[in-house]
Amino acid sequence: MSKKNKSLNEPLYEVSGTNRQMINYKVYKMTGNEKALYFILAFIIGAAVAYLFYGGIGKDEYGNPTIITYICDVLIMALVGFAAGRIFVPIRKEQIILNRKKKLRTQFIDLLDSLATSISSGKNVPNAFIAAREDLLVQYQPDAYIVQEVDNIISGIQNNIDVSSMLINFGERSGIQDIRTFGRVFETAYSKGANLKDVVRNSHMILSNKCEIEVEIETKVASNKNEQNIMIIMPVILILMIKMAGADFAANFTTPTGILCTTIAVITFVVAYFIGRKILKIEV
Repeated sequence: MSKKNKSLNEPLYEVSGTNRQMINYKVYKMTGNEKALYFILAFIIGAAVAYLFYGGIGKDEYGNPTIITYICDVLIMALVGFAAGRIFVPIRKEQIILNRKKKLRTQFIDLLDSLATSISSGKNVPNAFIAAREDLLVQYQPDAYIVQEVDNIISGIQNNIDVSSMLINFGERSGIQDIRTFGRVFETAYSKGANLKDVVRNSHMILSNKCEIEVEIETKVASNKNEQNIMIIMPVILILMIKMAGADFAANFTTPTGILCTTIAVITFVVAYFIGRKILKIEV
């Protein structure tokens, strides 16, 4: 089963050991209004660009629109707009999932920071999580992802559920490798009686360093991403300027040669955009 199909079959929520419905961070289901909004937005932009590139096909020898012109305009705009909507909605969904994971990982680092401080001061694991919750509430709202997760862990501890299993479940639901790894390391250290203070502190240090490296990388490639966005917009601006320069220039785009060249150029820019996105997506 492919990764995409597997994610489609996963539930939005999973029941934890405390019988709570906890978020499955790997999955996000858009509401009907969200889908409609993003689809309509992409449809409008796609249809407008299609009309700019292909509008006016089938005019007569005097440059007047014919029935074929109107049919082609409507058909091309509808097809390109529909395709843009179908392509953009899944992309936007993945962006939402990625942003949610980034937010969760940042909050998780703050949790580790608080746990390391509490355990270093001599608190046992249950009291360390209780103290961590109080610290987190200073930074986040009660409905924040990490606060909900800590609430679930504390509830599990109070019901004699192994804290390691709660952390492993959290890691699996998060879809974040760093949290999964911490859950497994914590399980080993907790069951073997290892030094939890060093485990938590080292995990916090490693994750903090990774985040700093990612921020540095994002800062360095930010200009490249801006250039990429400008390059994808430039053909639209250039075609608009050329067509506004005069009817004779605009007519060249409705000839067979013009249509062929325009199509090749559009495909090239779209492919280049997706390749660029893949190249600039650097993971640490």
